[in-house]
Amino acid sequence: MTDFAGQPLTQENLDSLFEALKPRILDFIVQQKPWLTNIFIPSPDIYRVKSDAGFMEHSTCSSRDFFHRTFSEICKQIHVDERFHRKIWEWVFITHHLVASGAVQPGKKGLVFGVGQETLPAAFAALGASVTATDAPLAIAQGAGWTSSGEFAQGLAAMPNCALSRPEFERLVEWRECDMNAIADEFIDYDFCWSSCCLEHLGGLRAGMDFIINSVEKTLKIGGIAVHTTEFNLSSNVDTLESGPTVLYRLRDIEDLIRELEDRGHTVEPFRVAPDSLVIDGYVDTPPYLSSPHLKIKLGAFASTSAGLVIRRGV
Repeated sequence: MTDFAGQPLTQENLDSLFEALKPRILDFIVQQKPWLTNIFIPSPDIYRVKSDAGFMEHSTCSSRDFFHRTFSEICKQIHVDERFHRKIWEWVFITHHLVASGAVQPGKKGLVFGVGQETLPAAFAALGASVTATDAPLAIAQGAGWTSSGEFAQGLAAMPNCALSRPEFERLVEWRECDMNAIADEFIDYDFCWSSCCLEHLGGLRAGMDFIINSVEKTLKIGGIAVHTTEFNLSSNVDTLESGPTVLYRLRDIEDLIRELEDRGHTVEPFRVAPDSLVIDGYVDTPPYLSSPHLKIKLGAFASTSAGLVIRRGV
């Protein structure tokens, strides 16, 4: 018996052939993700919990929120498909807390950072609020690769108007350029502001924390509400990604930030890490990412999920 090169097939040749093929075999396995056939993904339509059950009682993404009727209702309100995806959880978290606070209504002004092609500006405008949608300067967005990934909007034309007519959308929503590391003085006197997993891309842990503080103190009226989501380290409260294109906040970082905000006179809702409820909560997605389930991802050596902070400006 011979190998593909016509040489006698020995154990040494077999080992060499296996080593040569191993990267392709492993890549094929990763691409196919055969283990998903053994994971049961429950249907929220069947396992739906009652409307009077607690909703968004925790600060981190968990499957339990997806089964609540309010989750489904908000997905319809913000015009996104309902599936087990942490980005959808972020948008629902932001919408739930901002609307529940009373900040989103006619006559109120909202500000969003790193808007990309979010539907939330249109959804909040449909409730009567006016919204300033901002995104990074073009040079920053191009350098980060956001212009080619659908995570960037260079103007109002790139943003969806959802249920609103285009003229009504453009009457209530404006677009501005904003560097989140240096928020311009023009962004003031807003009733609410938000961002969805942007602040971890500002270069370092401290940069993201400074952004949150500045978003509260520079842009909001006293009593205004800020809701921000970011990457949360589920693997370690010691080691993490502290700098670079994406950083990863530990529980201790969040707790330090909350203390700092409270020391500056602001109110922060309690930060609670959600307990895992289902098998899909334990699934850590890796590239190529799935559309569902996608509640946790691998970043470096760490498992990460989305987490949110709700802050009311005090002074």
